[in-house]
Amino acid sequence: MLEKYIPPYNATVVQRLYKQGGVLIGKTNMDEYAMGCGSIDSIYGPVRNPWKYKYKMRKVEKSKTAGPATQSTLHDKQRLGTRGTHSSAAQHDEVYNDDSDWFISGGSSGGSAVAVATGSCFGALGSDTGGSIRNPASYCGVVGLKPTYGHVSRYGLIPLVNSLDVPGIFARSVDDANILLNCIAGHDVNDSTTISDDFIPQQLYDEPSVKGLTIGIPKEYYVKELSDEVKQVWCDIADMLENNGAKVIQVSLPHTQYSINTYSIICACEVASNMARYDGIEFGHRADNNESTESLYAQSRHEGFNDVVRGRIFAGNYFLLRQNYEQYFKKALRVRRLIHDDFTRVYENGIDILLTPTTLSTAPSYRWFSQADNRTRTAEQDVFTQPINMAGVPAVTIPIRLSEDSLPISLQIIGQKFKDYEMLNIAKFIEQEVKFEHLKLNDIAHLS
Repeated sequence: MLEKYIPPYNATVVQRLYKQGGVLIGKTNMDEYAMGCGSIDSIYGPVRNPWKYKYKMRKVEKSKTAGPATQSTLHDKQRLGTRGTHSSAAQHDEVYNDDSDWFISGGSSGGSAVAVATGSCFGALGSDTGGSIRNPASYCGVVGLKPTYGHVSRYGLIPLVNSLDVPGIFARSVDDANILLNCIAGHDVNDSTTISDDFIPQQLYDEPSVKGLTIGIPKEYYVKELSDEVKQVWCDIADMLENNGAKVIQVSLPHTQYSINTYSIICACEVASNMARYDGIEFGHRADNNESTESLYAQSRHEGFNDVVRGRIFAGNYFLLRQNYEQYFKKALRVRRLIHDDFTRVYENGIDILLTPTTLSTAPSYRWFSQADNRTRTAEQDVFTQPINMAGVPAVTIPIRLSEDSLPISLQIIGQKFKDYEMLNIAKFIEQEVKFEHLKLNDIAHLS
């Protein structure tokens, strides 16, 4: 739809980077209109994960003999309410190679994550509506920052869901992300949703500490689909924070389980409204159809949008019908408020930040990912990230370590509204402790 469109002005975040001396080297690939979580729905083709260009996985078979619980497992049970133990396993490895398959980068802002992961740039911009920065950042082993809603201007951002969209940042370190945040944050007269208070750039501590902080572990985020490796990393970092003076306790966010369904309705409704402007008349793709204005509209939109975008437009118009408005859209807004209040209640009870997984697993293969439709994959991939957008709070994902198959595993730190810098200081502390080794371009051939 916008393939040949040239914007007549710069977005506020872009203009502010230029003003600070930034050099913008290009635009990155992504899911069409940010509707996706794998960066595979683009007219330019899919985005591959740079950590592995070929599909190579090791199959591990475990014996059924259960061994004693480790200390981390005991902490697991105390914090997360689990009842299992780690198994002592005899492992049998088989290596599968498939040149026709590869690992996804995550989405929707997958191209930005890859650009940063490969060292092609200092940092990159993305948009986060339900996890579109944090998801690819997690899969590609970089820092992904979603600021508080209203902290960064949306002016010039092509909207997906106006009430949830947040421009954000990809970087290779928390300090780098903070540098970019200081450049782009603050009030904008062109965006009434930005905070009106004077913005004061802040620097992170050289040696941040977590001593005396209270860190919450949401029990609802412990789901059966969570991979063992991600679960273990989650427990290890919780233990590390506790050993460094933080208090780590279990908390509850009871309404977050409804976030995906709520998001699906609100997203479709706002998409139907936002996409109405692309009619083939004012700007964007225009079909070669002179039969009538209505025929021109229909053909232009059919040719300009992919199936995912058209599907969300259809769903949104259905939810917004007079007979459905109260039953779907209004109820979704009420549930959104309950999700927001869950986070508010937890923070009011003395929690400083929340620590959660970012994704259920490491980056999945393209072949597996493409076996299900966009709606199904979005519901799976955004389960840990989407509630944060409903609440409007900040969150950052940071890489922790590589999996057995040399793919990044990341965790998510969720802060309080407009306490982005406090959150980033905690993220920097974890970053300094884990010392994650970033991808180097000369490593790509080896890892593939």
